[in-house]
Amino acid sequence: MSAATTRSRTPDRLCAEAVDLARAAAEEAAAPGVVGEHVGMVSEGDRVVTHFFECKELGYRGWRWAVTVARASRAKVVTLDETVLLPGSDALLAPEWVPWSERLRPGDLGPGDLLPTDAEDLRLEPGFSGEDAPPPSAAVSGEMAELVEAEDAEVAGGVPANLPFAPTRGSIASVAEELGMRRARVLSRYGLHTAADRWEDAFGARTPMAQAAPATCVSCAFLVPVGGSLGQAFGVCANEFSPADGRMVSLSYGCGAHSEAAVMPKTPQPAPPVVDETRVEPFPLRPSPDSGSVPAVSDEAAAELGHS
Repeated sequence: MSAATTRSRTPDRLCAEAVDLARAAAEEAAAPGVVGEHVGMVSEGDRVVTHFFECKELGYRGWRWAVTVARASRAKVVTLDETVLLPGSDALLAPEWVPWSERLRPGDLGPGDLLPTDAEDLRLEPGFSGEDAPPPSAAVSGEMAELVEAEDAEVAGGVPANLPFAPTRGSIASVAEELGMRRARVLSRYGLHTAADRWEDAFGARTPMAQAAPATCVSCAFLVPVGGSLGQAFGVCANEFSPADGRMVSLSYGCGAHSEAAVMPKTPQPAPPVVDETRVEPFPLRPSPDSGSVPAVSDEAAAELGHS
């Protein structure tokens, strides 16, 4: 360890004793009565010391007034360097600034608000404009044009919106129209997957409603099918009593408003009464002569033991 390093870690004696000078500088920079006790000091280098004072300003819990003093080489006078307000280890700090694009949450957009979409948004990709050649993987590529020519179909030029008449079925423009690719940008595969994941989390098979449902949406009459690849896994609920009415739901989702679960309960039948109070049963005061286990005998003398 060099001598310079040793000297820099050892506070200068005169600078360390200049607590009153540092306090006076802090009180001059701060409002009256907000500079508290001296809470420590640290050596910043050769003959440079920073004194820390407690900050009593409301809303600045844990902050400290830092006053740095210095002394020239071989000088006996300590001078003021700077005075700042710095946060301590337990200081109350504002949250880290986040760009608006990352702070935006679903439902934040209100009437009149504009949400610009980035030109390099990963959720979107260029659509078919009719001017540039489509990518080889597109449904309106050159291979599709050769197929249309082989099938003797009509190939219309230009964007469908600029055509003087509606494109006939089988043309390149008609295919682009049916696939929804006439827009400037269309949904990319990444955008499609993120939307599907979001809908699956909201109205999917793992939700508590779907776990308790009597059946899934794939067998419900209120499910409105959607076109495209999304139709293989999603649909729109059209049941006004369902919690997912008007929402995109997974085919594996379900709720208690399933069309085949609405069975009217039967009218409950009361149990048979233990005591029938609607009938009158005669109860004789004396038993009948023929109610015994032994048949009656006309000659009482011949009766054994007097059985009746």
